[in-house]
Order: sequence, then C-alpha cells, then structure tokens
Amino acid sequence: MTRSNVLEIEPLSPAIGAVLRGVNLAEPASDDLIGDIRAALLRHQVIFFEGQDFTPTQQRDFAARFGDLHVHPLYDRDEGHPEIMIIDNHVDNPTDNNFWHTDVTFIDTPPMGSILAARQLPPVGGDTMWASMTAAYKALSKPMQTFLQGLEAVHDFSFAFTADGLAGSQAGREKYEKAVAANPPVTHPVIRTHPETGEPGIFVNSVFTRRIKGLRREESRALMAFLNQHIQQPEFVVRWRWRPGDVAFWDNRNTQHRAVDDFLPHRRIMTRATVLGDKPVFAA
Repeated sequence: MTRSNVLEIEPLSPAIGAVLRGVNLAEPASDDLIGDIRAALLRHQVIFFEGQDFTPTQQRDFAARFGDLHVHPLYDRDEGHPEIMIIDNHVDNPTDNNFWHTDVTFIDTPPMGSILAARQLPPVGGDTMWASMTAAYKALSKPMQTFLQGLEAVHDFSFAFTADGLAGSQAGREKYEKAVAANPPVTHPVIRTHPETGEPGIFVNSVFTRRIKGLRREESRALMAFLNQHIQQPEFVVRWRWRPGDVAFWDNRNTQHRAVDDFLPHRRIMTRATVLGDKPVFAA
C-alpha cells in the first residue's frame, strides 16, 4: 500500500486495478487531488472508490474535471443530466454489456475514461471485470507484436447496435436511424500508443470492431478471434464485487471490461459518465 498526498492506494494485482482511499468524490476536488487521481489511473488503469455518496450532478462535475463528456446516442440518460448514462438491468431489460469491450470506439476520439457508480445492486452477483490491454500486448510474441503494429481496424456503431437488437429496439426506429447516420464507421490502429504513458496496447474489441483492414475475411475473423480470446487471460484481469456506494474509474484507452450477467431476476442500476479522449495513433 502506498500514499500520494491524502490518497491511500492499494493495488489489486500486478497488472491492473487499485483501491483509492482518503477522498470524498461528493466534495469539490483540488487540482492537486485531481492530479493524484489521474496519476493513479495511469498507473493502475482502473481505480475504485468505496463508500461514496454522490449525486448525478456531482458525478458529472467530477468527470468533467478530466475532459469533455460524451452523450450516448441510444442509452437512457438521467433526467436533467444527459451526460449521465443509466444502465438499468432487470428481467425486462437484460444487460447487453456482458461481452469484453472498450467503450465507444465507434467515434474518431474514443473516450479517455469512464466513471461508473453503483446505484442499486442485486443481493449477489453483478460483478464487473477489467482487462489490461498493455499487459495483453506485452504477452504477445515479438513477431506478433510487429505484425499487429501496422494494421488498422474498422469500428462500427451499427456492428454493435443493430436495429432489432436490445438497445436499438428500445431506442425506437427514428432515434436509432439518427444515431447510425451520425456515427459512420471509423478506422483505428489495432495497436495504439497511449497518449500519456507512451505504452502500446491492443485496441480492438469484440463489440465494435467489425474487421481488420487489409486482411481477407477469414484472416480477419481468425485474428480477431485470437485477440478476443487472448485478452481474457486471468493474468491481465481484475474482478470487482460491487457494494453500495462503490465507484469505478477506468482508463478506456488501455483496458477492456465486461459485466458479469449472473444476477437476474434481480435488478442492477448503475450510472456512467464518459470522458472523451483523443484520436488513437499507431504504436511507435
């Protein structure tokens, strides 16, 4: 366990994850504290705050200290706070986040991070897992690293959100078609350089990445299947068991995550603020 000014930092694994103690997210944070939180995020990739009690307004304001906020084109939003996405899963609305993914990679400037708060939890289950894409990249052979570094991949909103899928059907046809028109496919490097740490990491995922450019269809599918399986190794992963008041803040540029869909018929409500990032660039 280490300290950074007022923060107490407890790492959860060598590759990813730490609990930060000594901060109340409901209170306005000083620039120094924001700097310490950012440094912990860069070091541990996903950080957790326990026992928090902050409103959607406070969640939005805290997230905005790290950058401009994204408004999701389909998911429900908190009334009065369009930047706060509501993830309310129950029997009539099962989760669609139970696949490994990186948030909102279907835009030119995918998020730098997301801040997720537990609002209502099932009596048991409903954990979330995160995986380090820098650790996953480092574990690849040198020839595979070299091969991947020159590749680009297509990320597509409509690949993840289909018109008859859960999110698309609930949003309604008009809203869905507007979202598709506003979010055409984009291209990102398969291996991106983290803009703050300079580390390379895998930047494709099973939800939004439609294909790898320059490869034949069968080659692209085989390579994506390998990468999607590779990133799930337990050495790269931390699993968080939610308790009321818990908050997670993850670096979306070098992680993937997935919800564990084991809690139905109980209800699980989370709220998320998503901080926009910059355009991914190729690994050096």
